[in-house]
Amino acid sequence: MALSIEIRDSPQFYLTAPSPCPYLQGKQERKVFTHLIGERATRLNDVLSHGGFRRSQTIAYRPACESCKACVSVRVPVADFVWNKSFRRTLRANQDVISDMRAATPTSEQYSTFRAYLDERHADGGMADMTVLDYAMMVEDSHVNTKLVEYRLRGDNLPLNRHGEGPLIGVSLTDVLADGLSMVYSFYEPEMTDRSIGTLMILDHIHRTQELGLPYLYLGYWVEGSRKMAYKGRFLPQERLGPNGWDRVEK
Repeated sequence: MALSIEIRDSPQFYLTAPSPCPYLQGKQERKVFTHLIGERATRLNDVLSHGGFRRSQTIAYRPACESCKACVSVRVPVADFVWNKSFRRTLRANQDVISDMRAATPTSEQYSTFRAYLDERHADGGMADMTVLDYAMMVEDSHVNTKLVEYRLRGDNLPLNRHGEGPLIGVSLTDVLADGLSMVYSFYEPEMTDRSIGTLMILDHIHRTQELGLPYLYLGYWVEGSRKMAYKGRFLPQERLGPNGWDRVEK
């Protein structure tokens, strides 16, 4: 990795070497990144998130591909979000699911769900070999305001854990920013596909962002031409980061 930018009194930015793109076949990706550590981490994460960066542990990064601009940062202005019929059906189908935002503390129960999700959905991805210790680092290695949002079933005759909680079916690692929430990474029980748990978690985060009185939910990158990322285009209206700033998309 080579040093690409160094400005006095500013964070140092680095550029990765080219590697295969995980979203578009035949493409190469490069990323620019910096470290999120120390007292400046929270403020820096806010500023960089507004500029299209994403966080992974103590690293903030964004694509820096020379010949491709397919990765587009997306955020939802939650005050204007349209709860269409499809989203309302998802909420009705999951009335027996409760969510709880808590401290970013990893558990073996979470890792079991994480492992099942990777094995079913991303068995050939870069995270496929993550151990329970790797998972713990992903959750705990943060110098910013990071939370976990757990999703559990409730109802009679369900098995309960030692805390009296119902079965865990989904988890989101979420950063609390100055202007919104940022869904860093989400996973769920793959057998719950018919419930659209992934959609439910985003809808829940939109509601949480509204309750906090914050304007935006950051969803990461929407990648045109990638089936993996196509779902992000459903949450409208939304804003996409372009050369001239955040552009509003209504449909």
